[in-house]
Amino acid sequence: MTKLYCFGESGNAYKAALTLTLAEVDWTAVHVDFFNGGSRTPEFRAINPMGEVPVLLDGDQTITQSGAIQTSVTEKTGKLMPASSEGKREVLRWLLWDNHKLSGQAGMTRFLMNFLPPEKRPQEVIGFMQGRLKATYGILNDHLEGRDWIVGDQITIADTACCGYLFYEEPFGFDRTEWPNIDAWLDRIAATPGWKHPYDLMQRAYGA
Repeated sequence: MTKLYCFGESGNAYKAALTLTLAEVDWTAVHVDFFNGGSRTPEFRAINPMGEVPVLLDGDQTITQSGAIQTSVTEKTGKLMPASSEGKREVLRWLLWDNHKLSGQAGMTRFLMNFLPPEKRPQEVIGFMQGRLKATYGILNDHLEGRDWIVGDQITIADTACCGYLFYEEPFGFDRTEWPNIDAWLDRIAATPGWKHPYDLMQRAYGA
């Protein structure tokens, strides 16, 4: 049985969940009650000392970090990854860029804006991060000009990584209508057979 420790609000967990789903892996979600300390319990830390989701349990393997999970899925299934070495390197380039420039910043900004009490939301930090993200959206939007997918002519884990936070409705300064190439790309992802919204793949934790 393949199990993914996750919760619905985590865009990083969504990357793994969506990759598993589109690669047609039979997997089960194990809910982590993040907002009530579920990732900080001794039991969870025994599974992942980093105290983070997602965590993939696949047979006798325990894999953490979304990019590592996504890559392991492509290795096991042969799906969502180009065949060429050049294509694989290009996918890796976008996975690293996403972690540093897109998901790493969007996830924090979304958390500050939606999951902290209103009186604790640092407006100057939020404004600064939204400015940085605007430049990031521009890079992705420009790259998608004349392209259907981030790498090559089929959906890959570069796409399931970079879309990780962009399907969420909670506000974090991203309006997809302002970025026409990103908007069309998200529509193509959503039209991919098997696609599901994060909250349809994983149980929500906030307010539970």
